[in-house]
Amino acid sequence: MTISDESLPPPATRRALLGRLSLPLWTLALPAAGMLAVLTSLYQLGAAGTVAASLILIGCVLSAVHHAEVVAHRVGEPFGTLVLAIAVTVIEVSLIVSLMLSDAGDASALARDTVFAAIMIILNGIIGICLMAGGLRHREQRFSLRGVSAALCTLAAMAVLTLVLPSYTSTTPGPFYATSQLLLVAVVSLFLYGMFVMVQTVRHRDYFLPQTDDVEDHAPMPSRQTTVIAFGVLLVALVAVVMLAKALSATVERAVLGAGLPLAIVGVVIAALVLAPESLAAYRAAKRNRIQTSLNLALGSALATIGLTIPAVAIVSLALDLPLALGIGPMKLILLALSLFVATISLGNGRTTVMQGAVHLVIFAVYLFTTVVP
Repeated sequence: MTISDESLPPPATRRALLGRLSLPLWTLALPAAGMLAVLTSLYQLGAAGTVAASLILIGCVLSAVHHAEVVAHRVGEPFGTLVLAIAVTVIEVSLIVSLMLSDAGDASALARDTVFAAIMIILNGIIGICLMAGGLRHREQRFSLRGVSAALCTLAAMAVLTLVLPSYTSTTPGPFYATSQLLLVAVVSLFLYGMFVMVQTVRHRDYFLPQTDDVEDHAPMPSRQTTVIAFGVLLVALVAVVMLAKALSATVERAVLGAGLPLAIVGVVIAALVLAPESLAAYRAAKRNRIQTSLNLALGSALATIGLTIPAVAIVSLALDLPLALGIGPMKLILLALSLFVATISLGNGRTTVMQGAVHLVIFAVYLFTTVVP
């Protein structure tokens, strides 16, 4: 059965319908391209097919996060925060587990490298850029100290329990937790994240509200039709991400090892890819003199990375009997301690300047350099 051109809506009508849906065309096209790449095994068509599949994978990740944000905006808080966090966690965990299951190299530390990279990108990269951009344009910016203090306190506890303590336990040698210890840390991380979401969205919501309330900063509420379509495309994008990540995992690891680079680079790439949309939103908010929104986005992403990703990866590793190294080495421990210390001082008085942004960016540059040249 064929469909004649006369039965299709004219181009102007189709553009009007897409505009009314408030969904960019690329966010609809890329998940479809991802499923097509999976069905046709595009990644098996030589180097060109692998590159094309990798680019489609990146597009599917960005599309999935966009649609998750649309659904989150529609359902409101506190459920909106959970929808976005769960979608991002599914993406991150699928990428990590796919690489852990590949036989190209030892990827037992990939979850640790990804979580550590996310913390360093957020605490130094994203916050540093936001403080720098806001300071250059507005000289000095103010935020609620109570909300940021609660986020930093929770982040410090979760980071130490998941990334530092494993190297100092004696039940299992090396940077590994014993099974009971891993389950405890997974439960504790999930509990702390749940408590923070409750405090941020319900109990003490005013701690995290911006100092100004400009109408232009709030996106219009998506319609029910838009939300349903966004949710459906979100599911398609997540399936495409999981399938493409599984197919490309071994190729990515072999390429990194073949280039003589440490496998930790893969963790940096995964973290940067997943955090890209939130990073852009935080930067734009800082330029609009809404540093509170920037800090909420950045620190909330860091807490979700630990509070949801670590428990999910822990469950998968125990179910599939995969080794999971979480403890970081001395160099990374120093960088983590320095980052938390500087963040506590620079965000400790409720005001930010360009100087604080410069310090964070310098630490981030050192982290990137020492990742490539350990």
